[in-house]
Amino acid sequence: MFEYKALASQGRARAGIFSTPHGELKTPAFAPVGTQATVKTLTPAQLDELGASLVLSNTYHLYLRPGDELIRTLGGLHAFMQWPRPMLTDSGGFQVFSLAKTRKIDDDGVTFKSHIDGSTHRFTPEKSIQIQENLGADIIMAFDECSDPNDHAYSKIAMERTHRWAERCLTVKTRSDQALFGIIQGGVNPDLRAASAQFIASLPFPGIAIGGLSVGETKDEMHTTIDLITPLLPENKPRYLMGVGTPEDLINGIARGVDIFDCVLPTRLARHNAAFSSEGRLNLMNAAFARDPRPIDETCGCYTCQTFTRAYLRHLIVAKELLAGTLLSIHNLHTMIALVNDMRASIFDGTFESKISFWLDQWQGNAERTKNLSENY
Repeated sequence: MFEYKALASQGRARAGIFSTPHGELKTPAFAPVGTQATVKTLTPAQLDELGASLVLSNTYHLYLRPGDELIRTLGGLHAFMQWPRPMLTDSGGFQVFSLAKTRKIDDDGVTFKSHIDGSTHRFTPEKSIQIQENLGADIIMAFDECSDPNDHAYSKIAMERTHRWAERCLTVKTRSDQALFGIIQGGVNPDLRAASAQFIASLPFPGIAIGGLSVGETKDEMHTTIDLITPLLPENKPRYLMGVGTPEDLINGIARGVDIFDCVLPTRLARHNAAFSSEGRLNLMNAAFARDPRPIDETCGCYTCQTFTRAYLRHLIVAKELLAGTLLSIHNLHTMIALVNDMRASIFDGTFESKISFWLDQWQGNAERTKNLSENY
């Protein structure tokens, strides 16, 4: 059922198809994040119109509210949120581990307190898989531990724990209609990353994720780590870079052989008045846009840019109208999805490598906050 086919390549960049019960996932692909069974401010129909082919939801949040058993009784996540295409759930591990002051990690699992009501809960590899089987996504993730990328001693402990937990996840998984991906850890330490890539690749996972990046390391460290990992991975399995997602990140990741990405950034920026643009990231709260008759980006074909002016968008923001978040989310997600589709097409026609410099030059202004953006955060 779950089969990855690489259809074209140029350099290390790959274009392929990953088969799932809810349709074929064309790669490379960018997945909008629907943490609580919704991509914030957008309907499933709008996501479909944007060309989204994969949506991510969060195990930790859905376990706490409304509960994975409830979602199971209502037909699983696809029916619950009315999303007909492929879906991915993370293991809940990253959210648990980010609650540094309210959780305790041991070799068996993690005990943590709910951020909602302070109640105590316990996640183990077995519990994470049980929850994800109740949720019913096409792609589910092994329970792992994400560590400080620069702490070699603890990264080794977390990596070894992640490996043991990966084996436990494989042992308890029962559903044949879900693809369980293993996760590579090891921080930015080459010896650990190589060991983790080789170990996870040796297990019978139909796909492999790269975790523990975009958590405080530099961009150069991220690129060096990906450069090390992808040549060690099998060619017949998709590679998923977790939680990474500026336009520049996608370009650099695809050039290094990554197939799948997800990130909350496009919709989070939208809710903070910011938009991706070939001019650099724009903060539409700025007074300079009050009378600006141009769209966000004159090169963009999204509904927002084809219909509305910067002046109108700023008006919505100042008036605190909810439509602002919707229109900016449409634009930001269109930017990411259209960029990935453009890169996929260029892999097929053999122009990918010749366009890398152009894309990086076009989108590098969106990698970090611009001066105007930071002034208004």
